[in-house]
Amino acid sequence: QVQAVESGGGLVQPGGSLRLSCEVSGINFGLNTIGWYRVGSKNKRERVAFISSTFSTNYVDDVKGRFTISRDNAKNTAYLQMNSLKPEDTAVYYCNRFPPLEADSWGQGTQVTVSS
Repeated sequence: QVQAVESGGGLVQPGGSLRLSCEVSGINFGLNTIGWYRVGSKNKRERVAFISSTFSTNYVDDVKGRFTISRDNAKNTAYLQMNSLKPEDTAVYYCNRFPPLEADSWGQGTQVTVSS
């Protein structure tokens, strides 16, 4: 099933930007909807955005207009461009199939910290 390796996180000031990457293996990447998720201070995993196999996208209200999800099927990689970051975006970010199957594993995630 899904194996994901996330990267690109870091410490950024409010208003800054980061671009996250996620390389996925174990599935036919191009045929699957891929989602970005995060676990923040409430310690609950929430979906941030997803992109379908036909490149349709969907975002939670909190990130609309600030985050952009994209994918490169040739590289089995999904991206999350995050602009105008806010302290409340601080979280560990993960990617996985959307929706994830019970058998899908989760990667180590990438930490995003937004702080002055």
